[in-house]
This record gives sequence, C-alpha cells and structure tokens, in this order.
Amino acid sequence: MNLAKQYQEVEKKILHPKACLSSKTKGRLKPEIEDDVRTPFQRDRDRIIHSKAFRRLKHKTQVFFSPQGDHYRTRITHVLEVSQIARTIARALRLNEDLTEAISLGHDLGHTPFGHAGEAILRQLHPGGFEHYEQSLRVVDILEKDGKGLNLTFEVRNGILKHSKGRGEILSEEPATLEGQIVRVADVIAYLNHDLDDALRAGIIKKNDIPEEFLKVFGNRHSKRIDTMVRDVIFTTIDNNYEKILLSEGIEEMVYRFRDFLFERVYYNDSVIKEFEKAKKMLSCLYNHYLEHPDLIRANELSEQELHRKICDFIAGMTDRYALYTFENIFIPKSWAVSE
Repeated sequence: MNLAKQYQEVEKKILHPKACLSSKTKGRLKPEIEDDVRTPFQRDRDRIIHSKAFRRLKHKTQVFFSPQGDHYRTRITHVLEVSQIARTIARALRLNEDLTEAISLGHDLGHTPFGHAGEAILRQLHPGGFEHYEQSLRVVDILEKDGKGLNLTFEVRNGILKHSKGRGEILSEEPATLEGQIVRVADVIAYLNHDLDDALRAGIIKKNDIPEEFLKVFGNRHSKRIDTMVRDVIFTTIDNNYEKILLSEGIEEMVYRFRDFLFERVYYNDSVIKEFEKAKKMLSCLYNHYLEHPDLIRANELSEQELHRKICDFIAGMTDRYALYTFENIFIPKSWAVSE
C-alpha cells in the first residue's frame, strides 16, 4: 500500500488547478527513491525541521540582539509565524499547503547571528559577497548533514532562494510556484507585524507613535492587522484568477508605507543601530582572526578563496550566544585564578 500516492490522488481532486502538485515536482538534485508514506514536499518539510540549522534559529536575532525578555521574537519564532500565515493563505486558496510550509520553515536557514548586522558585515568581508537567501540555499544543498545537504525538491529550493525582497518590491521577483509567492508575501506580513509588536514591547515606539492611517486601514490590534493583510491577499488573488499572488493596490501601497515607518523608527533607531555596529565589529574581529588562524576551523590546507568561504559559512552558522562566547574566549582576557 502506497499512502503517499493515495494522498497525491487526493491533491489532484481537491487542490486548485494552478496548485503545485507533489506528484508533478521537478525532482531533486540527486535522484532518490521516494517514500511510500509521505509526499516529496512533506519529506522536505520534515528534513528541514530535523536539521541542525533549523534548531540554531532559536538563538538567532530577529531585530533585538540576545533579548533577555522571553516574549521577543527570535529567528525561529519568525519562521513559525511566517509558516502559519502562509499556510492560512495556501489553504484558503486551495494551493499546496505542504510545499508552502516547507518553504516557510526553510527560508531563513542561512541567516546570520545578530540578524541583518551579521549579513551586512559578511557581505562586506567575504569576497563573494553575502545574501542570506543564497546562504539558505547553500545550507540545504551543501552544508547540512556534513556536506551531503538535504537534497530538497526544486520547488522548495526555488521558494527559499526567491523569498527575500529587502526594501525592494514585494511582488517583483516571482518564485516559480504560487506557493513560493505566498511565502514571499507572508514573510513581509509576519515581520512587519511582529517587529512592530516587539518595538512596542521594547519601548522604542509607543502606541500613539503609530500613524493613524495605518490603524484605520489595518486595525488597532496585532491580530486584526495580520487578518486584514491575509484576507486582502486571499481575495485579491481570487479576483485576479490566480494570475499570481497579489495584494490590492491600496493595501500594497499602505504596506510599503508601513515598512518605511518601521525602517525609520525601529530598524534605524539609534539604540538599535548602536548594537548593530557592536555586532558588526565583533563578527569582523572573528572573521579576520580566522583568516590569520585557519587551523582553528580546520582550514589549513585551503586556498584563499576556499578559506574565505569556510569562514563565511562558519560565522553565518553561529548563533548569537555562540558568537558572543567565541569572541569572549578569543579576545577577552580571563581573570587569573590565585593558587593557594
């Protein structure tokens, strides 16, 4: 009895004609025998969840470095919130929820310690540059499982690579599947709302600092703002016959203005930038130290280009606390114990 194939027959019956069927996947980098219980996309999701890189996300910064409060988001809670939002949209649109979930959970596996501070300094120091979405793909293709990679399907890999937009257009560079496009939009919906929530929690902004126009359009509660954006994505996409995943013109414009507000008042806030610069300096010191002492990461025999790549991978994979521990261990003098 092949339960996976039975489920794939169910997909054909219940999913929208434009959904990405697991039976129609373009396949993996390396051919392998598929499971008789789980579909390819379900297996990809499970491989991501059980990866070391996924577990490390719990100690990586979202916006606030090494937060002491238990309720601030970390990178792992971010990907879980993205997954929830993306799955809600996928289910409502009758698209492939398993594929959507796999992309959501894997999209930030390559993120650095200390959030975008880490990404910025690696982009500056590594000769080949650095983008966290490219590193996420490198993690699943090469770095996980001691260099074997996770061997994910094309559709999941493409969604991971195409999820990021920075301050660019949300819907400009489209992933190959509608499910990948959902994750790209859900990522924005998640971080706009939870970063605002964390900024309020941190006292960086106050409720009366939020422009009235945002509250009028999106709502005055966290859950209401998410619901407004999610519903707009769902019904705008339906109204446009699933041409692509869309926001309505009015909501999209307001989302951009909301994002600009967060950049101005939160991400570029003096207190955030101050810690941002400290983190960049710390990771820069570690990077240059490993260039001088490649033996510390077992890279003695590598060429200069390979050494840079090895250091970049090593630092990108660090958690906040491991980076802090390593920096302290290398650069901070230790108290000398007095012998009796």
